[in-house]
Amino acid sequence: RLLKQDAKARNHLKRISKMQYNSEEAEEMELSYLLLAEGYIQSNKNDLAQELCRKCLTHNKSCAKAWEYQGLIYEKEASYADAAQVYEMAWQFDNQRNPAVGYKLAFNLLKAKRYVDAINICHLVLAIQPSYPKLQTEILLKARSSLRP
Repeated sequence: RLLKQDAKARNHLKRISKMQYNSEEAEEMELSYLLLAEGYIQSNKNDLAQELCRKCLTHNKSCAKAWEYQGLIYEKEASYADAAQVYEMAWQFDNQRNPAVGYKLAFNLLKAKRYVDAINICHLVLAIQPSYPKLQTEILLKARSSLRP
């Protein structure tokens, strides 16, 4: 029964995503783009999810969640430099207050061999949430050791 409702919801979201953008219902349309994009990401339909994120960002450049989803897609594709770039946008539009986005940004900066930037983001995340899980061991220490010859 729940599966049928899932399919119904997805079809409804697809219909909304194909509608002409209406600024009076901007928040609802943005939310539907993001919900559908999230479903596509879970189904590994990254191109469709990317398209919806771009559509969302066309109408609202400051949508941190759309930037975050784009980062997730790039990360899945092992394109760490691109992922870091869009996570940086998500981090900025979240006013550098979301530790989960900060962690993802630091991780992708580490993978992109931007160690100093990764360390700086780690410090910002630890200032927000000093006990953020695994940040110290998985990113900060690895980035510091990568700096040393």
